[in-house]
Amino acid sequence: MVLSAQPLLADKDPFENLNRGIWNFNEAIDNNFAKPVAETYELITPQFVQTGITNFFKNINEVDNTINQLLQGKPGLAVNDFTRFIINTSIGLFGFIDVASNIGLERHREDFGQTLGMWGFSQGPYLMLPLLGPTTPRDLMSRPITSFLSGTFSIKDTDVRLGLTALDALETRARLLDVESLIIGDKYSFVRDSYLQASQFEAKDGLMQEDTFLENMDDFFIDDLDTDPE
Repeated sequence: MVLSAQPLLADKDPFENLNRGIWNFNEAIDNNFAKPVAETYELITPQFVQTGITNFFKNINEVDNTINQLLQGKPGLAVNDFTRFIINTSIGLFGFIDVASNIGLERHREDFGQTLGMWGFSQGPYLMLPLLGPTTPRDLMSRPITSFLSGTFSIKDTDVRLGLTALDALETRARLLDVESLIIGDKYSFVRDSYLQASQFEAKDGLMQEDTFLENMDDFFIDDLDTDPE
């Protein structure tokens, strides 16, 4: 499947000229550093190791999931997500093996940006940040909370904490290699529309009108953001 960019949400991008300038800067950094490193990682790392690393970081996020489920008034899902964390951290060897999914406990993806969305906070305009990539004022405001709840905040050793952060970024970039191979047309517009619609989809727990664009995105973009249970 090949997807083309469509300027569906240009009205939410009032700073497009500035955003595109930052996008070009980020693309240069990515093409000359992040992407080659991710391609090397994918080439030399066995698939089972890649899967284990992905599971490890998703397991760390279960604490964030649990707290935001509670903040969104979903105690049943909070129990589910915290149980996933306990099972995968213990039986699943610190999360490298997703035992919880195999016994029927579904994975979710919740963060404080989604919580703010459910509380009625508007996304605001689309923003492209240097190195950090796409965001909105709502998601940017939520980042410190989500970062604090990510699990790595408790690591006292700075080198270990930075190493885990770098590995997390590398693993995420490697997973996106397959995504970008499916894009044709204006990549900037594609990423913008994908980000804004996925963010809206998450905040409403998928309760939105039928959207052809999102149906096309379901196979990879939403999944990479972990909005769908696995």
